[in-house]
Amino acid sequence: MSGGFASEREAVARAAREMDRLGLVSGSSGNVSVRAPGPALMAITPMGLPYSELSESDIVVVDPELEPIEGEGVPSSESLLHQAIYERRPAVGAVVHTHSIFSSVAAVAGREIPPIVDEMVVHLGGGVRVSEYAFPGTPELAERVLEALEGRSAAIIRNHGAVGVGRTADEALRVCALVERVATIHAYAAMSGAVGQLPAEVVEREQAMYRMRTG
Repeated sequence: MSGGFASEREAVARAAREMDRLGLVSGSSGNVSVRAPGPALMAITPMGLPYSELSESDIVVVDPELEPIEGEGVPSSESLLHQAIYERRPAVGAVVHTHSIFSSVAAVAGREIPPIVDEMVVHLGGGVRVSEYAFPGTPELAERVLEALEGRSAAIIRNHGAVGVGRTADEALRVCALVERVATIHAYAAMSGAVGQLPAEVVEREQAMYRMRTG
């Protein structure tokens, strides 16, 4: 099986380059994947290549055993996390994992980002939870991140970074950019000594909007 995943591989490469340009990662940290046509297939960034120069040909397509069926690189060390999200969340078409600064601050502090601005509820589903710590690349990490992602489009990975999901790679990347923005706002608000949260009735209405958007 080869040559049938050009659009998925290009979508991953394009999102990875943009992720790097936005400063959400450095070097080859973080990862991007897109659900590929076929039983439990996905296109994912390889290990060890700088994202600023990534091309379609660098992207690896893996089977359910995470074995490459297209592309010559080594699949991301976080492939298990991506695979688990696709298995649990059928509507998700892409996953982006970042190591951006303020999201990582929240990850190290173990501090959930509460619903503080309207757009995060409408686009992320509410506050951004922090997963319990687990060793990177393990089934335990995948399970704990899935718990934090329940009913949301993003989560903070404890002592690690952030993850966002969407129907497309561009949408998942926008989710991660928004997580970094609200993490920055929250950090500065906390420094001022006052973090004002949205009223509960507003959050409930906006979560209904989120559910309508995400199906």
